[in-house]
Amino acid sequence: MTTADASWPLDETDDEPRGPVGKAFRLSAADSLSLGNALCGFLSVCVLAWSAIRALQEHKPFAADPRFFGTAVVLLLIGATCDLFDGLVARKFRASAMGAELDNLADVISFGFAPAFMVVIWAGFNPHISFPLVMVAAASVLLAGVIRLARFACVKTKSGDFMGLPIPMGAMTVVAVVLLFAPSTWTVLPIFGIAYLMVSRIEYPKPKGNLAAAVLAWMMINVACLTIWAAGLAGGDTLIKVGAIMQIAMVSAIPLRVLMFKREKRRERKEAESLSSF
Repeated sequence: MTTADASWPLDETDDEPRGPVGKAFRLSAADSLSLGNALCGFLSVCVLAWSAIRALQEHKPFAADPRFFGTAVVLLLIGATCDLFDGLVARKFRASAMGAELDNLADVISFGFAPAFMVVIWAGFNPHISFPLVMVAAASVLLAGVIRLARFACVKTKSGDFMGLPIPMGAMTVVAVVLLFAPSTWTVLPIFGIAYLMVSRIEYPKPKGNLAAAVLAWMMINVACLTIWAAGLAGGDTLIKVGAIMQIAMVSAIPLRVLMFKREKRRERKEAESLSSF
């Protein structure tokens, strides 16, 4: 055997990864929450798909059933709750080597693909709406969410806030549009606006401390309202409409408040510069 032949197995071994590879496969408590988030997103899609499959099996025209939509949205809210807590649990206890990647992948399923699929189920069966328009709107939600998550992993703002509408909030706003409006060409158009906000440079405050508690309380209230609505109880329609309007108003008001704040800061800076020049 030549020297080159003798060294060949060693060269192949050198190409293998080194280090504590086994640690990367240990799931932490935070990872379990991320996986729970992904599972909720998957189950939400399954619930919506089953609503359409059942109509096809019974040879009936498909009509959106509030029970299926309510169940799907509750699952997304549970996923959002898991997403809210996984970072806190990772900081309190232990984060695994793949925690951040698991979190982003779960978010793509629950807050990217699931709401996009919900748009298709909501408007895709309506013969009065262009199906390509519905598909483009749904794709814009998915692609904007993917871009939003990729940018979040690469870009950090000086203030520590989110650049662009956070993908869970974007998903919940898409859900609000779906629950509030009947499908039509005009009600599909706001979906594009939500996708734009996710990839915009507008900074949204990161939920910390009291704000995180308020977000959690908001999710629990939404779950209760959705349960009342899906069960067909008295006042359910009013509750779901009020909640959807508040969600859309909140997402719309934050960019306006940020723009006003920045305008005030620029004006104060100009006044300070003009005074210092004297």
